[in-house]
Amino acid sequence: MKKNGNVLAIVIMFFLFAMISFVTGLQNPMAIIVKSQFEATNAMSQLGNLANFIAYAFMGLPAGFILKKYGYKVTSLAAVAVGFVGVGISFLSGIAESFAVYLIGAFVSGFSMCMLNTVVNPMLNTLGGGGNRGNQLIQFGGSLNSLAATIVPVLVGYLIGEVTSETAISDADPALFIAMGVFALAFVIILFSQIPEPELEAAKAAGQPKENTMESISKALSHKNLVFGVIAIFLYVGIEVGIPNIANLYMTSPEVGISAGVAGTVVGMYWLLMLVGRLVGGIVGGKVSSKVMMAVVSSVAIVFIVTGMFLPDKFVKFPAFNSDLSFSLVEVPLGVVFFVLCGLCTSVMWGSIFNLAVEGLGKYTSIASGLFMVMVCGGGVLPLIQGAIADSCGYVESYWLLVAALAYIFIFALILSKPTPEKKA
Repeated sequence: MKKNGNVLAIVIMFFLFAMISFVTGLQNPMAIIVKSQFEATNAMSQLGNLANFIAYAFMGLPAGFILKKYGYKVTSLAAVAVGFVGVGISFLSGIAESFAVYLIGAFVSGFSMCMLNTVVNPMLNTLGGGGNRGNQLIQFGGSLNSLAATIVPVLVGYLIGEVTSETAISDADPALFIAMGVFALAFVIILFSQIPEPELEAAKAAGQPKENTMESISKALSHKNLVFGVIAIFLYVGIEVGIPNIANLYMTSPEVGISAGVAGTVVGMYWLLMLVGRLVGGIVGGKVSSKVMMAVVSSVAIVFIVTGMFLPDKFVKFPAFNSDLSFSLVEVPLGVVFFVLCGLCTSVMWGSIFNLAVEGLGKYTSIASGLFMVMVCGGGVLPLIQGAIADSCGYVESYWLLVAALAYIFIFALILSKPTPEKKA
């Protein structure tokens, strides 16, 4: 019976892994909606994305502490419940036609996504019994995460169709219902599943000695590679989110005039290429160092973006779904195609940055994980700044911000990631 319960828990963890990307990815096409419905600027359209990601700054470390004190089951149940409430508020914002309520929903959803990110990886590893089996489950979960990120802009883009003055948040209701349904089902299954809690049991046996949290954080941050690494992860998440978000706004703007459905397909290709990149990265990761991998992908990403920015204003054929769900070749800006190709590069950046940043940290690696969760808020901050640049200078010109961020990551890989030498006793 316990084995069957674990199988169910594994399956629902896969769904939750996908939901992290699904709910987070909703803010991309939702930006198109709020820009039309509330006559928002490009910068204001990114406030929902900011609200979603800024929640990580508040919840990153607390989520880790909750997991450590209450275990996987309680933390995951709380995360799922908060997620249901957050998406529910987003649904209510469509009824109230309120931008403020929409932002609250995005913020609450961000709390849930942060908690799920904190619990899903270690829970899958535990359910798999650790080792190769645990890692295999995490990789399968990561694949579903990328797949959901591919689907959501296509789905919501189809629901929006042509962007008009009548475009409203309520157009995305079917996607919100799917999210709430998965969260409700997940809550019930987790509630009645037997989740192993080896860390809680070990802590209980050891008498749960108290640790000075602030002292642990201070000692972790004494490692310069971690300090430079958390800056790199802040910029990386902003790059990962900013590339497709601004591209979506650009394609659906009056100067380009592509429907939300077609633009969603193009953006979905970016996330699909991230899935491909992760699979390739997993294959070559054992043979190529994180330093080399990061230096290569960050420099290639710079080349892709700069090329996309300087290409002439011409359109090329691109496979996409139309508003009626028919599949055909449509015309999209050539520069956007090069922005989309960056998905191959951003796919492996998180793991490589983390690997370089925590080298030599030893027992402070878990604290570093919490700090990384806090810095995920960069996924909200950078797109907001990029949106403001797009308002004043233009969509294409706003990508200079991402070029600068990628340049830092390149320097981090080659120079700043050098581990802090161990102090001799």
